[in-house]
Amino acid sequence: MRKYICIDIGGTEIKHGVLNEEEQFLTKGKTPTQAWKGGPSLLEKAVGIVADYLREWKAEGICVSTAGMVDVEKGEIFYSGPLIPNYAGTKIKARMEAEFGLPCQVENDVNCAGLAEARSGAALGSSPALCLTIGTGIGGCILIGGRVFHGFSGSACEVGYMHMDGSDFQTLGAASILVKKVSAAKNEPEEEWNGYRIFELAKSGDEICAGAIEEMCQVLGKGIANICYVINPQVVVLGGGIMAQEEYLKPRIESAITTYLVSSIREKTRLAFAMHGNDAGMRGAFYHFMERSGRAQGLSEP
Repeated sequence: MRKYICIDIGGTEIKHGVLNEEEQFLTKGKTPTQAWKGGPSLLEKAVGIVADYLREWKAEGICVSTAGMVDVEKGEIFYSGPLIPNYAGTKIKARMEAEFGLPCQVENDVNCAGLAEARSGAALGSSPALCLTIGTGIGGCILIGGRVFHGFSGSACEVGYMHMDGSDFQTLGAASILVKKVSAAKNEPEEEWNGYRIFELAKSGDEICAGAIEEMCQVLGKGIANICYVINPQVVVLGGGIMAQEEYLKPRIESAITTYLVSSIREKTRLAFAMHGNDAGMRGAFYHFMERSGRAQGLSEP
């Protein structure tokens, strides 16, 4: 049975594993990204991960999901924020193929997460689908007929930069903002706070924590509504670590969306939460590889 090495390069950690053609993980692991060391160091770390797997497994290809804007034809980074210095221009595909003699395909991490949800997760059978990853920032992905819509120059759905209320969507609504707001309101160091603690206190009646979460939900509702006015998705899928709090967040975000989205659209727009969790990037990288290799099944024409 064919096997594929999958790597998901994030700002905090690199998740990696070996997936077979029946979409089963045979092994998985993770390692710190150490993003501050920059793009060249990060590429060498990814090459080392692949080399380690190839000592134990025979692979048919290398599937990469990564932070940054990706030229999927060239398999290289054409824009990256300050989190990973000197990452723009990194030629992941070329380096991997030269090093190992195996085909390599590269895609943006949020697009990979969306692809995973569209092919075998919460957006399965829905088109168009909007997938948002809420974390340090906010990333977006549009899927039409199970395929990522990249736009003219590969930058479609960079919704985190969307202007909102004198700022932008991710500055106001990312999960990282919760910690900043709560620690400031309580006049305590940010290091003493995390999302889990904030939610636990909110559930036990802490007004500051509950208020900060409600503010975030209102921002998310407004941002989602604005995007829905443009693309009219059948489903909106929310992912990112904070979305593990689905039971607490879903009714609040649904209420906020209802506030900002006209009823004729709202009643036809479903809200769902991502199903693949930490494996979404790797699984989506595999689907992207198979699509680029002409082996994907059950796709509509774009």
